[in-house]
Amino acid sequence: MNTFLDYLLVLAVAALLAGPAVYGALQERHIDRQLRTAQQQTRTTRTRTRTRPERTRSRAPRVAVRQAPGR
Repeated sequence: MNTFLDYLLVLAVAALLAGPAVYGALQERHIDRQLRTAQQQTRTTRTRTRTRPERTRSRAPRVAVRQAPGR
C-alpha cells in the first residue's frame, strides 16, 4: 500500500509542476490559431481588392490621333 501511495504522491507532484506549463502551451496554441485565421482573412480581403483596381480619371483629356490616308 505504501508503494501505491508513493507513486500517487509522485504523480500528484508531477501534475502540480507540469499543469501550468501545459495550460500555457494550450493557451498559446489557441492564440496562434486565432492570429492565423485573422491573417488569412486579411489576405483574402487584400486579394479581393487587388483584383478590382479603382478606375481614376486622368486630368488630361484624351485626344484621338488619326493617321493620314495612304500611310
